[in-house]
Amino acid sequence: MEVKIEKDSDPVKVSLVGRLDTNTFGQFEAALNELFEKGKYNIEIDLKDLEYVSSSGLRVFLGAQKKVSASSGNMVIKNVNDTIMEVFEMTGFLDVLTVEND
Repeated sequence: MEVKIEKDSDPVKVSLVGRLDTNTFGQFEAALNELFEKGKYNIEIDLKDLEYVSSSGLRVFLGAQKKVSASSGNMVIKNVNDTIMEVFEMTGFLDVLTVEND
């Protein structure tokens, strides 16, 4: 998986490419934690090129949402494909996350 970050934008744009699973969730989590350490809590996550998300990946989204909310920030997830959307729906994550599809 690849994590692309545009740190100079506001909100910070994060794009995920590939599979977010047990082997790759740490990379995504570390990238988000680096942003939080720098006080960046307005984040837009683009999932256009994300093929798969496992429960490990879902935990990263949940943890990030909690940190963003606690800091009065805003996290928006964009361009979610049908497969990932179905996972968000089945797990109840659509009640917790802000998802916007163009």
